[in-house]
Amino acid sequence: MDIDILDEDENPMLHRTDVRFELTHEDATPSRLSVRDSLAAMLNKDSGEVVVRELDTKYGMRRTVGLAKVYDGPEYAREVEQEHMLERNKIAADDGEAEASDA
Repeated sequence: MDIDILDEDENPMLHRTDVRFELTHEDATPSRLSVRDSLAAMLNKDSGEVVVRELDTKYGMRRTVGLAKVYDGPEYAREVEQEHMLERNKIAADDGEAEASDA
């Protein structure tokens, strides 16, 4: 899977960068989590700081265009993102484990 960054928009008020990217893949569309991990590695970020919002693959194509929000820290992602997006990106689970261990 190859990732090309198409556009990056800084959003300092929300402590994030909005990233539009294109994937080139050989087989089926990669999973959201594998895209998140690859994009995080490419941007030198922790996977908990990257939220993949959308992946759009046209039928029969081996290219996918996506949108991700790259936060300055996972705490900013938890403050801003909707709960279902955190669950899809496996960020809420990390937060729940941390709270459970504090109790």
